Amino acid sequence: MILKEKTALVTGGSRGIGRAIAIALADEGANVAFTFKSAIEAAEKVKGEIESRGRKALAIQSDAKDINGAQQVVDRVVKELQRIDILVNNAGITKDTLLMRMSEQDWDDVLDTNLKSAFNFSKAVCRPMMSQREGKIINISSISGVIGNAGQVNYSSAKAGMIGMTKSLAKELASRNIQVNAIAPGFVDTDMTVKLTPQQREALLSIIPMKRTAKPEEIANVVVFLASPASSYMTGQVLCVDGGIVM
Repeated sequence: MILKEKTALVTGGSRGIGRAIAIALADEGANVAFTFKSAIEAAEKVKGEIESRGRKALAIQSDAKDINGAQQVVDRVVKELQRIDILVNNAGITKDTLLMRMSEQDWDDVLDTNLKSAFNFSKAVCRPMMSQREGKIINISSISGVIGNAGQVNYSSAKAGMIGMTKSLAKELASRNIQVNAIAPGFVDTDMTVKLTPQQREALLSIIPMKRTAKPEEIANVVVFLASPASSYMTGQVLCVDGGIVM
């Protein structure tokens, strides 16, 4: 119960990595608010799972790209749960294709959902965290933002932007006892990887030294570490959780 009496906000928390993060934080004692865009049934299920652990839960429908909506989410969390100690910027989408075929809309949608949303929510939590004189901001980037990936110019750009944002914001907030770190997952068993053909999966595994993809819970475990007192002297760092791809 290393997060007892803490309050966390997870963007994009209704499924995949976001769901695993929300549940893991609740398992360690945190009350958890999370956002979702349209998956109402999945969000209600996650809310129930958090509450079944004896924690308070808020499932808030919101478009992460909307800066005013992000401020409203944070205001509601502070009002109903009294504080906000942990922000996990997890909301994200992919629209993969080669650059020569990529539309401006595909570029804008991915940059806005993955990178602008992190700006929106990080900006919104700054004041309450500064008032508390403590806080943790954890950005879910990707190894695509570290080493690039063909067919993901938009996604890689957004995730690389999150890394730059992490380092810059960490320097801005360090003196206020607010830590900003990032996680760069490799390939994780989610809706995004379940669509791979056997041939694509075999090619994927060939570049992973551990010869397997990650479970969402393995990413969530690292979030818990960064959210906990165990990481109290870490800020501006990017942890690659990728089975050894980046080393």
